[in-house]
Amino acid sequence: MIPLKHLLTGILAGLMTACASTQNPDPDSDMRQLTGLYDYRIIDPDTDKTLSVTALADQWQDADVIIIGEFHGHNGAHLLEAQLQSALYKLRPNQVLSMEQFTVDHQTAVDRYLAGETGEEELIKEGAAWNNYKASYRPLVAFAADHHLPVVGANAPADMARCVGREGKQAIDGISADKQQWLPTNPLFSPPGYRERFFGAMGGHHGNTGDPRLENSYLAQLLRDNTMATSIERALAEQPGDQVIHLTGTFHSEGRSGTVAALLHRSPSLNIKVLSPVIADDPRVPALEKADRVKGDAVYLLYPLPDEYKSDDARNAAIAERFKQAPQPACD
Repeated sequence: MIPLKHLLTGILAGLMTACASTQNPDPDSDMRQLTGLYDYRIIDPDTDKTLSVTALADQWQDADVIIIGEFHGHNGAHLLEAQLQSALYKLRPNQVLSMEQFTVDHQTAVDRYLAGETGEEELIKEGAAWNNYKASYRPLVAFAADHHLPVVGANAPADMARCVGREGKQAIDGISADKQQWLPTNPLFSPPGYRERFFGAMGGHHGNTGDPRLENSYLAQLLRDNTMATSIERALAEQPGDQVIHLTGTFHSEGRSGTVAALLHRSPSLNIKVLSPVIADDPRVPALEKADRVKGDAVYLLYPLPDEYKSDDARNAAIAERFKQAPQPACD
């Protein structure tokens, strides 16, 4: 009898292959219509040509680091990540998976899972995995485990980022000795233009107000970026010659800013490629706007997500509930 987990893995692989073959056109085709949430179109922004996952992997196989920006929870983004991970592995099997979705202080939990010492539920609990781990990241981590590849928890400790977001720079200065190991080098390095972009995204009119809450939120963003950059740099040093695939929210990487700029600040000679998502305004005739073309070395178009809320009252109530449930760590 075939073990259940192997049967499910085979079914999943078949579904992913079916999605790829029926929804993603031949790279030489001009068809770009997006038909659903599992669909995507990879575009070369210089030529406006559609690329297959295989073609993109072939172009990027010599890169030191490939950073895939995502919209967290978008089905098409996570399908693309898993398919590109597999395509790159076929060309360059010495591979490291680096993830914003796990933090540096939970690396031991990730390593224990990869070593077969714990099961998935233990990884989720001990590694403080994101709520959408099973739906979004399970295939990538399982692929790494099956092929004995390292997985790096790259992000800043959640309580440390929350403390910086609440108290600002003084939270960094006051980190206890036992937590200093989690701090990246130059933890608040800020690349040119990034602050303005961050403040613009947070409201568009806050750029120069000096609002302390926004300033502290920006410092927390920098802590995450610089921690991920240091984690990638460390992975390259520990696995010389390996290719690092890093998954992150698109704001951390698009336009080669955020984590990308922080990594290049540390290691200017690295060959880094950035893949960034764009939600199509019209999925029937998806096209790149001028501003989209500078978001990555390649971009991928995605089908629009359903509206989360139609009611402002429901949206505001959900945000208030989320803040109420957020843990408030002691900042020491």
